Amino acid sequence: MKPLAFQDYFPDDVAICYGCGRNNPKGLQIKSYWEADEGICRFLPESHHTAFPKVVYGGLIASLIDCHSICTAMAHAYRLENPDMTSAPDIYFVTAELNVRFLKPTPTETELVLRAHVTECETRKSYVHCSVFAQNIETARGKVLAVRVPSYRP
Repeated sequence: MKPLAFQDYFPDDVAICYGCGRNNPKGLQIKSYWEADEGICRFLPESHHTAFPKVVYGGLIASLIDCHSICTAMAHAYRLENPDMTSAPDIYFVTAELNVRFLKPTPTETELVLRAHVTECETRKSYVHCSVFAQNIETARGKVLAVRVPSYRP
């Protein structure tokens, strides 16, 4: 049985994010999992995710890095503070900074693998590094400053 993704733990009423919300039918609905100390996400671009023929649109890559990094920051915080991602209190982060460096054109006809890890963690801030790979070639990398915010639930 496959383990639950980080995003599968989000309550239904907040699982609406364009990047990772399972309840957003028009969103990307990415899934992130632990592999040792890295958050891993696999994503297969579709034909409408193009910038040029057979090249992924840079905004999509930035969105993938952003959302996967925030989910990795949240999962990391749970690992440090709670027994699992179903325990209270809910932990939420938002993006304070997103810096993306595009290294090469990212092809559309292959699965993308995102590898993220928390490089530094403070009380309310987590710094996350994320790389995007296509066919084992790094095509983009991002640095995300994730800031913890209060729960959205009453």
